[in-house]
Amino acid sequence: MARFLVEKSGPLTGEVTISGSKNAVLPIMAATLLTDEECEILDVPALRDVDVMCNLLESLGATTNKDLDNHRVLVKAEGEIKSEAPFDLVKMMRASILVLGALILRTGRAVIHLPGGCAIGERPVELHLKGLKALGVEVDSEQLKKGIVDAKATKLVGDTIYLDFPSVGATEVIIMAASLAEGTTILENAAQEPEIVDLANFLSKMGAKIKGAGTDTIKIEGVKKLKGVSHHVIPDRIEAGTFMVGAAITGGKILIKNMLTNHLKAVIAKLKECGVVITPTDEGVIVDGSVNPIISTDVKTLPYPGFPTDMQSPFMALLTVADGPSVVIETVFENRFMHVAEFNRMGAGIRTEGKCAIIPGGKKLHGAPVAATDLRAGAAVVLTGLVADGTTEITDIYHVDRGYEFFVDKLKALGANITRVED
Repeated sequence: MARFLVEKSGPLTGEVTISGSKNAVLPIMAATLLTDEECEILDVPALRDVDVMCNLLESLGATTNKDLDNHRVLVKAEGEIKSEAPFDLVKMMRASILVLGALILRTGRAVIHLPGGCAIGERPVELHLKGLKALGVEVDSEQLKKGIVDAKATKLVGDTIYLDFPSVGATEVIIMAASLAEGTTILENAAQEPEIVDLANFLSKMGAKIKGAGTDTIKIEGVKKLKGVSHHVIPDRIEAGTFMVGAAITGGKILIKNMLTNHLKAVIAKLKECGVVITPTDEGVIVDGSVNPIISTDVKTLPYPGFPTDMQSPFMALLTVADGPSVVIETVFENRFMHVAEFNRMGAGIRTEGKCAIIPGGKKLHGAPVAATDLRAGAAVVLTGLVADGTTEITDIYHVDRGYEFFVDKLKALGANITRVED
């Protein structure tokens, strides 16, 4: 198994270019099943999850041409498409469920095991299925009890759908399905994340009629056919946020290129509260953690545009070295404090009470053997290792490979003392 060895490093300095968004490219790749024409996706990050999605699309009958050296993927889903997704691929990635609506539209049926991914909470698919049922999909309740989504429909008809929680995945699945449904669909309490907007922009280029993406109410007028298009994926806001924290926690100064500040308003506001100086320029965004000492602040995760749950663990890494105590409240996923035990092995002294984590701050951290308990937690323990005395050995780094392109190379270029070891 591969692992990271991280040594205490000096301030991170230099520049880094942010890759295309993992959370945007995966639903866009799933949406290529909605047309039998070729789609070109650009600015695709070279990630394990992208490889899995390509394999999944191929297993369903599509052809993919992957050129990740040039961040480009071609997908053509012409001819016969299979209705059942292989379990060995679905179990590897939560985003596998995103093909659900497209398969029903193409084949009249979709059979998908409940997917895998990071173990950060239950992340049920009830909202996905609620939306599809409103459009006319029948779901086998007995199969669902066995962990298998077996859904079918002869046609989809638009309806008004209210989501009990603004689920990103459910919003994406419903938008895709409604794009080729008969009539109009109104999706209320929809997720507002930038990745939703990127998917809607991709579908609109294909010929879909979507209004309101990025707000809590999305209107989709069904069309009869979608065409192949070329599309650039937005930059990864979570990768950008991670490197912003990297500058802050090490007292460094980094120029971050290919970053959209309007996607990270909540993170930027909290970094400024901690004393970090952030300056937009024509080249990118300069993040300077060397001007002021890092001071404590409180954080509460919320659906977008609130503080992103995916930034909770990297930001908690920063708060372990802040001057003064902080409180982090996690409201999105019920099991997203698994990294606390790893931080505590390094001397962080964090205490959890239900959805709250109390971080004393100002602790002298030391290297220790730790695990990447999920994708973002893996990046977080790397950041913590950069300011801990001694060596931090990080296992289960396959999680990190799922979401950060060239993570070690980018950190090394900024001066980080990190090595990847392949056992």
